[in-house]
This record gives sequence, C-alpha cells and structure tokens, in this order.
Amino acid sequence: MDFVLVHGTSQSPAGWNRVAKVLTAAGHRAIAVDLLTPADLPIEGYAQHAREQYGGGRPVVVAHSGSGVLLPAIAEALGARAMVWVAAYIPDFAGGKSLRDEARTALEPDWIGVDPTADPAKAAEFLFHDCDPETERLALESLRLFSPAVLATHPAGPAPEIPSTVIVPTRDRTLKPEWMRRAARDRLGVTAIEIDAGHCPHVSRPAEIAAILTRRV
Repeated sequence: MDFVLVHGTSQSPAGWNRVAKVLTAAGHRAIAVDLLTPADLPIEGYAQHAREQYGGGRPVVVAHSGSGVLLPAIAEALGARAMVWVAAYIPDFAGGKSLRDEARTALEPDWIGVDPTADPAKAAEFLFHDCDPETERLALESLRLFSPAVLATHPAGPAPEIPSTVIVPTRDRTLKPEWMRRAARDRLGVTAIEIDAGHCPHVSRPAEIAAILTRRV
C-alpha cells in the first residue's frame, strides 16, 4: 500500500521519517511530500504540487496539524482511497468557516501566537513534550515553518466522500483534543481513535501510528 505523508506547519517532511521507516519495513511505500514553495499557492496548487511528487496510484493520504486544511484537496488530486487526520485541523465543511475563524475554539489558548521554529524550548513544550531526549533532539532538527496564508483563510468546501480516520492525541497542547473528537464526529461522521501522546505522535509513537494506518485503512 502507498502512504503519502503530508507535513504540518512546523516540521519539514523529515518529521515523518520514523513512521516512514516502520511502514517501509512492513512492505509498504511511504512518500513524505514537501509542500514548501518559493511563493504561496492556492489550495489547488498545493494539491498539484503533492501530485507531482507522488506520481500515480490510489494512496492513503495522511496529514498532520494545520495541513488538515489541504488534506481533502490533496486526497482528491491523488485519487486517494482514504484520508487520515493526525492531530489535524478538520475543516468546517457545512459552515464554511476558516481556521482563522475557529482558532479560539479549536486551539489551546497558550499555543496561539507561538512560533516553535523560532524557540526550541517552546517546541519542546508544545510539540515534543512526550518524547525521550534523543527523539526530542531529532524532532527539533525537523523544525521548519510552513505557514502560507491559505491555511488560515481558506473556507472549507463540501465534505469529502473519501473515507476518513481521525487520530487524536489525548495530551495535545496545540489543538484541543475535545475539539478534534467533536469535529471528527460532526464533520466526518467518524469516531476518533485516541492515542496517549502529544501533538506529534508520528514522532513520539511511530510504531503505534503506523499500526493504526495499516489496520484502519
């Protein structure tokens, strides 16, 4: 099975290295796409950029954090068989609100305004607090800002018809776990899978994430 792994707003594709290694060892193909471009693109532009890096097939597309805004468009462009939301923002398909509109209800208050790529201590506090020291060191090396305006301002379109799995880390310090659970149910019609981890379980719990990916899709 092919897995296309989409980085979030504060890590490069290297953030997926540990999950990709587990998936590859199990005989799957894992492609961590890089969405960073010299200039901001519209939603469709990022979807096409991901398609160019992947090629063809019917992959499972997995997105982290703020890249949940892009997940439906990328999944449709790639002809995905399934979408997986890992500690990811789930758009307001019915109401058309943007991430900016929902920031104060979806995000933990202390996280708003923090740039973890500029402050390793903040990154450790909010993103990697559940990592052992060596994993945290590697995670800090993956920090990179990806914050195009479209992530904050894009109003959601119709709900995707592609099946979804939602993974909610119960110790997330950025997106509110209770908000993610409710959004999974109300916006995608699924019950979230919960994992005892912080905002980056693909870093701190790679084997568990890989097991969910291969078992649920």
